Amino acid sequence: MKALVVGVGKLGYRIAASLIDENYEVTAVDYDEDVIENISNSLDVMSINANALDFGVLEELDISTYDYVIATTTNDEANVILCTISKKLGAKYAIARVRDPEYRKHLNFISEELEIDKIINPDYATARSIVKYLMKRYQLYSDEFAGGKVSLVEFNIGNDQNFIDKKIMDIKNINDLLIAAISRQGEAIIPNGSTVLKENDVIILAGKSKNIENFDKEHTGINRTRSLRSTMILGGGKTGLYLAMLLIREHVNVTIVEQNRDRCLLLKEMVPEAEIINGDGTDIDILEEEMVHTYDSFVAATGIDEANLLMALVAKQSGIYKSVAKISRTNYDKVLDKLNIDAVFNTSYITAAEILKEVRGKDSLSIHLLLNGQVETIELIIKEKHLVSNKLIEELNLPENILIIAIVRDGEMIVPNGKTRLLPKDRIIIFCKHDEAPKMKKIFYSEGKINDMINTIRNRGNKDEL
Repeated sequence: MKALVVGVGKLGYRIAASLIDENYEVTAVDYDEDVIENISNSLDVMSINANALDFGVLEELDISTYDYVIATTTNDEANVILCTISKKLGAKYAIARVRDPEYRKHLNFISEELEIDKIINPDYATARSIVKYLMKRYQLYSDEFAGGKVSLVEFNIGNDQNFIDKKIMDIKNINDLLIAAISRQGEAIIPNGSTVLKENDVIILAGKSKNIENFDKEHTGINRTRSLRSTMILGGGKTGLYLAMLLIREHVNVTIVEQNRDRCLLLKEMVPEAEIINGDGTDIDILEEEMVHTYDSFVAATGIDEANLLMALVAKQSGIYKSVAKISRTNYDKVLDKLNIDAVFNTSYITAAEILKEVRGKDSLSIHLLLNGQVETIELIIKEKHLVSNKLIEELNLPENILIIAIVRDGEMIVPNGKTRLLPKDRIIIFCKHDEAPKMKKIFYSEGKINDMINTIRNRGNKDEL
């Protein structure tokens, strides 16, 4: 399988890396020589320093042989044109990044008329994820699957003696929840019952939404649990604008702090219900003047990762209920667990997960990248034709770092064990290390004899190690 990624900045780089993990043969094109040099030195790709809108480049690449063309340049129009040309020249599937809010109302028209298979807006996708978190009554960062029947929550155990130096199998009173993953000093672990937890581990718990809510109340204080009524957004760029639009629909009072005066005037036109403040939101005096501590939540959504992390930390220390930062780089992955911020949303990971869902096809209901992109959560439905259908989980002999954390059957959630049988129409949620995704796909997406296939995967892995 072949994929062309055009525009390999932060997002394009992340997508290229993910596609390589999917065993795609990736070609990266960018007109910036420094960008191309960076990806050439970092990833196993064929890199080309050129303008992909040049027909000669596309013809030389023989674009008709490519399964995917993914356009992620900073220019929406160039992305749309490139995808349209590529489809006309025979590429099988085209994905374009389109960020401008003015295009949102016309996305279906653009997609249908210009033959673009998927249009992705990273800023809107990030804003949607942030709002989903803010609107929950939980304080701990969480996510949901299977229509809300299965929930996940991240929890830093700190120096909690109920967890530290204990084997997972020996931990009690966690409300029938499953510890599905651990982040330890920035490194992700898919645990088993014998895994011992350490101080400041961040654990991901999975279980029924009601049990997750009870756990959250027990560990953050029920008196602190409240609904969202007001939000301050630092930065009135695309993400900030989408956030304001979505929150206003939820009847939340929104204040945007934006430094650029012309942008403030535009924001007032586009979201007249929001209060717009023209000022430098990284100036702590301004935040204190605007009484940031009186808001229910704070979202730092400027274009500078460092400023977002710092100001989200400042807001949290002021006593705000939920403080969130938006980032796009991976430089800070190893320190995020140590920061006293409720949630950090990485635009690159969110968008890469959306594209992975497209690449893997309709069997994947959803894909999320967690713990700084190191862990995947995949939701899919078992079909009669699948290898794993009608098999006991223990019969699958799943490789390390692949774990089935939940099954939804007939509307009810099951926390599985080795004796649980996977049935057609079961909706399952799988955790796996991102670099184990190819193995996971072969097990859960393929047809044939399960034992032969598992042995093939294991033998191939052993040969690779040798």
